[in-house]
Amino acid sequence: MAPDPWFSTYDSTCQIAQEIAEKIQQRNQYERNGENTTKLTVTIRALLQKLKEKIALLKDLLLRAVSTHQITQLEGDRRQNLLDDLVTRERLLLASFKKEGAEPEPIRSSLMTGGAKRAVPNPWLFEEPEETRGLGFDEIRQQQQKIIQEQDAGLDALSSIISRQKQMGQEIGNELDEQNEIIDDLANLVENTNEKLRTETRRVTLVDRKSTSCDYMQQAFRRGGHRSTTNDAERRDDTGDRVAARGYRGRGSLAYQLVAVGGPPA
Repeated sequence: MAPDPWFSTYDSTCQIAQEIAEKIQQRNQYERNGENTTKLTVTIRALLQKLKEKIALLKDLLLRAVSTHQITQLEGDRRQNLLDDLVTRERLLLASFKKEGAEPEPIRSSLMTGGAKRAVPNPWLFEEPEETRGLGFDEIRQQQQKIIQEQDAGLDALSSIISRQKQMGQEIGNELDEQNEIIDDLANLVENTNEKLRTETRRVTLVDRKSTSCDYMQQAFRRGGHRSTTNDAERRDDTGDRVAARGYRGRGSLAYQLVAVGGPPA
């Protein structure tokens, strides 16, 4: 399998940056020794231009790989971090070349005590990530494929979980629909029962009113019957007195019956 062009370009760019750092150190050493640095300066300037072009090419390759989905988003972020480190180191190298970040002067106490000359710091500090340190292109590619496979497995598991949750949601929705239908039927049943209760209540009220009216009529009838009985008794007594006064004898006589009905003839 052919190596990834991005990593090939990245590796060559790192080598150029390392070479620039070494050339800058050499130029600074020549300047301290009073030697001519014109040739080194021209070489460093050309290498800086080449480094800039390489970084631009890396940006273009990364953008193309991400836009065409040749790499995962995680791998794109990792490469972008490596590219950002390159851009930062390019600026440091350029500043060191222009002597904007000049090296600090030796400490006065070390000069007075005759201390050893302090080593010149390396402006190029290449910090490779732990997961890719010491690995070749093929090993890095295998590691990337393994990461992609793990991500695919995780996505498959996540898809399965989402499918189960979707199925559970549909079942819960169906159950809720059934419960809503039961609640609607129960509400209709309660409404019908309430209507029947209201109807029966009206009937009971009507029967109660009629019963009260009947009680009043019975009481009135009883009072009226008592008066009629009393009047009949008084009437019979009066009739008997009149019959006795007129000389009729016996309740079975014709005279008594005539008096009891309408009185004796005139």
